[in-house]
Order: sequence, then structure tokens, then C-alpha cells
Amino acid sequence: MKTKNKIYTSLLLAGLLFVSSCNLQDIQDPNNPSVSSVTSNATVGQLQNLVTGLESQSKAYVATAANAFGTFGREIWYFNGSDPRNIQYWTGQAEAIPSSTFYGVDGAYTGPYTAIKQANVLISAVKNTSSVTDAQKNAIIGFAKTIQGYQYLIPANSLYQNGIRIDVSDPLNPGPFVSYTNALKAIKSILDEGDSLLSKAGTTLPFTLTSGYDGFNTPAGLQKVNRAIAARVAIYQKDWQGALDALSQSFFDLNGDLDIGPAHVYGSAPDTYNPLYYVLDASYSSGAVVHPSLIADALPGDSRVTNKFYHRTSPLISTAGKVPLSSQYQDKRWAGPTSPIKFIRNEELILIYAEASAQLNKTSNAVTAINVIRASANLAAYTGATDLNSLITEILFQRRYSLWFEPAAHRWIDLRRYGRLSEIPVALDDGVAFTQLAIPISEVNWDTYKGQ
Repeated sequence: MKTKNKIYTSLLLAGLLFVSSCNLQDIQDPNNPSVSSVTSNATVGQLQNLVTGLESQSKAYVATAANAFGTFGREIWYFNGSDPRNIQYWTGQAEAIPSSTFYGVDGAYTGPYTAIKQANVLISAVKNTSSVTDAQKNAIIGFAKTIQGYQYLIPANSLYQNGIRIDVSDPLNPGPFVSYTNALKAIKSILDEGDSLLSKAGTTLPFTLTSGYDGFNTPAGLQKVNRAIAARVAIYQKDWQGALDALSQSFFDLNGDLDIGPAHVYGSAPDTYNPLYYVLDASYSSGAVVHPSLIADALPGDSRVTNKFYHRTSPLISTAGKVPLSSQYQDKRWAGPTSPIKFIRNEELILIYAEASAQLNKTSNAVTAINVIRASANLAAYTGATDLNSLITEILFQRRYSLWFEPAAHRWIDLRRYGRLSEIPVALDDGVAFTQLAIPISEVNWDTYKGQ
């Protein structure tokens, strides 16, 4: 088993934010107003437009993060017919990556930071307007902070110990890269601030969200989403009691619908289609296939296999790498190209509860939660050992199937945080398991240019 760091590059963050927030200010386009026009006494309508833009931008990471990180963790292989070199780099077959390219992972970096910038513009607009009440300002900023907390987590988990920038309020003078530990602390603080503001926002929202937030479209509902994300952050911090505390204020329900949760919504133009949907049994050269290990390692009768994995009449094959890759299965979770994608669900929260309980030696609670997941998959109750290592092994196994190929990825991150990257099955593609992505070379160049 080989584990190594691989270096990818990405678009320059500061340059990206400069384009989105500075250059456009000089363009007098009535259909695309300047940033300054909405950060000085914005109208209710302008605030709504900013909220809508933020919700839309918050899903920009999905295709890249799911496909790239899913390949890193061998949940899937992503075959890219337009640039077949991607499979070589994403599986670690290639030993060197040209410093002038980023081979498809940039969207998981620039997408979240663009959403973070959009949220900063929204927050600035709210703070500098008299169009809404203080309670309404709390609701809007609380929502923006919640989105920011979620978005920061995506690059934090991909760059890991290389760290990320948290302070990006000034695009030409971004703050330094901070460690993964400090990034998680900052993300927790952002989420906590959002939660506090939402608690002082009254009972109704002064803006409209898409159907992806049905059931959560009140300040109290958004607090539950915020606390669900906070629970995810807590397990990355190994703050097990903090995870349980956050769950208690979220939409966690041990006996509830596993699929409950907020979603990214999709549609026809000018919206975008669900980027993970592919017609069943179609022949396609670019798209995800189920990694064969998921089929080989599944327990007999696990309904998640039949519910999530479609058995094709003929396999999809890629010959782009050092060895041919073939899978007989594709994703069958989506009814069509406009199906919404949940970005955090009750099923994950139940598994967080199981993990935190196991870590706190609340063995009975952990086993109860494990059995909720097993029963939902038509599996018999857990009868294995109940020492911590055995419980964590079982929980990680259930997370592998329950949270398979979800948008911000889990398997790669889960195995890394437990020091189990050697369990990633790399033999079929003759590749390696990544530990993390490097700081984009363009970011390094920017700091060099600025003398940092």
C-alpha cells in the first residue's frame, strides 16, 4: 500500500476574488449592478438577489469535490473522456504534476471561496442598510455565516495539514494560511456566530430560499442546519461531547427519516443540472462509476447496494491510465437531471451520534445507532465486539455505504482521520492514496509577490 502527498494547483484565490469584487465594479451594467451599489443602503430586493446568488453559488463545489475526493477514497472512479489524464492524476498513477495545471480539482477550491466572498458581500450589504430590521439582519447574516462555515470546510479537508486562508475579506491582501486545527476552530466560531444570530432573528425569514430548504426555511430551521454542520466539524476536531451537543440542537432524529436534510437544487437553464446524474445504462466517456470494491465488500442483502448502484448490461471502461479500469455499476440515486442533492442528512447525523457515543464509552448508545443504520439497510443487528476499535471499524464501514459519493465526500476524510489510509483499495488501478492536496502554486506565487 502506497500513501503519499501529491501536488495539485488551482486558480489564484486573490485573483478570483479580485475579478468578482473589484473589476466588475467599474462596469455600469443595469443587469449586473456593482458591488458598491448593493453594499450601501441595499433594498430588500437587492438583498434577496444576494441571498439567491449565495444559495446558487453554494453548490458550485459539488461536481469537483464529489468526483475528485470520491476517486481519492475509491468510492468511485471518475472517467474523463475530455481529458483522460485526470484518472492518472486522481488515482496517483502519475508521479509528477505540471505546476502550470490543476487537473480538475480547482472547483473544490475556487467554488467554495467564491461562495464565501458572496456571503461577505451579503453581510456587508446587510450591515450598511436601513431596509431591514435588526432581527431581519440577524437572520440574513446568520444564514450567510452558516453557508460560510460549510464552504470553508471543503478546502480545509482537501488541503488538510497544509492549511487554508480564513481571512479573505480583502481580496488583494488575504490573510495567511492557517493550520488545519486552527481552520477548524475558525469554522466552528463562524458557525457558532451564525447560530447565535439566528437565535435572535424572530420566527420568519426576511428572504426566500429554494425548495432545497423546505422544512428549514425559518430561523429555527436554519439553526438546525447550522448545528448539523457544527456536529460534522466537531468530529473532525475529535470534540466528541461537542458533537453530541450540536446534534441535540440539530434535526438529528434517531427514529426519523434518514434522508431528511437540506439540499442543493437543480433545474434547466439558466440553472444547472444535477452534475452527478447520468442516464442509466447509457454509454458515456465522462462520468463516475462505482468502484468495484464497494460491490465486493458489501454484506449480503445490504439494500444500499441495490438502491444506490445500478448493474449495467455492459461495463464502462477507461484505458487512459497505466492499467485498464472497468466497472459494471453506476450511480442510480437520481430520478433525473433536476433531482436535488442533499448536502447533509439525518443518516449522517445518526452515524455521528454513533461515533461520538463510542468515543465517549457510551457503548449502548453507539450500538443502538449502528443498529438503526443496519436495520434501514435490511441487515441484522450488530453482534460484533464492543471495544472502541471494533465499534469504530463498524461505524466507518456503515459510513462507507450510507454516505457513499455524497457531495463533500466522506470516505477519504474518514480513513485519514483514523490513520487508515492504507485501507483505500488502490491495487485495481495501481495507484496511491493521497494524504492531502498541496497549497495551490498560484497561492504560493501570490504570497511571494506580496512578500509574505
